[in-house]
Amino acid sequence: MRGALRGLPTYSFKAIREQLYRESFTLYHPASIVQKSLSVNSQFCKAVVGNGYLSFLQMVNATCRYLLGATRQGGVIFWQIDHEGRAHDGKVMYYRTDCHRDKAHNPTWVHTFLERRYRDHSRHQGTHCLFGLHLLRSASGDVAIVEAEKTAVILSEHYPQYIWLATGGLGELQPDKLRPLRGRKVVLFPDTDPDGKAFRSWSNIAREVMDSVFWEGSPPIRVSPILEQHASPAQKAAKIDLADFLLDARLP
Repeated sequence: MRGALRGLPTYSFKAIREQLYRESFTLYHPASIVQKSLSVNSQFCKAVVGNGYLSFLQMVNATCRYLLGATRQGGVIFWQIDHEGRAHDGKVMYYRTDCHRDKAHNPTWVHTFLERRYRDHSRHQGTHCLFGLHLLRSASGDVAIVEAEKTAVILSEHYPQYIWLATGGLGELQPDKLRPLRGRKVVLFPDTDPDGKAFRSWSNIAREVMDSVFWEGSPPIRVSPILEQHASPAQKAAKIDLADFLLDARLP
């Protein structure tokens, strides 16, 4: 028997395990990675609490709600998990103590970290989805969509009557990403800017979606003008978002 096995190639258990691990998230990340990353120890969570946007208990609740992760370097992981519970990817971002993004660190993705770790660039990158989309599985309220993940996380504790989702960027509101929301009441809250670019862009997307076949029979998509109508010129110049507008007045 030993002689018959001599001609067969030998493999290390570590190499086999790493290969299976890489193949296991060809399109979606394993749920185990999301669970292992769960933490309130990111710079983001500490800054949200430190600046009074949420209490520590509220931050814990929001972390569990959105399954927020943390890297060893203190970055927060905003997991993009869809309405069927599949983890498409995780956006890694870094925040300063004032709760603004640390622009010295560019946002990156979990799949990029894993490619570097295993030196394998052949893994297919799955499509992205709205942040918080997994909440549709257990909630039946109206949907509110903002640009920043930070805004969705914070407002979910202050205005729990809505299901708060985030696009992750001005240009990330795309018609296909709204398909899982068919049949729901949806309101969009674009950030503000001096020229009203964000409001016009999201209004155009809303009209495109409502004109499409897949949205037929669904309630109209509202685009809230609250920031366009009530933000000051200084606030528009600063390109504030809904959380800045609603919460800054509430903070001492």
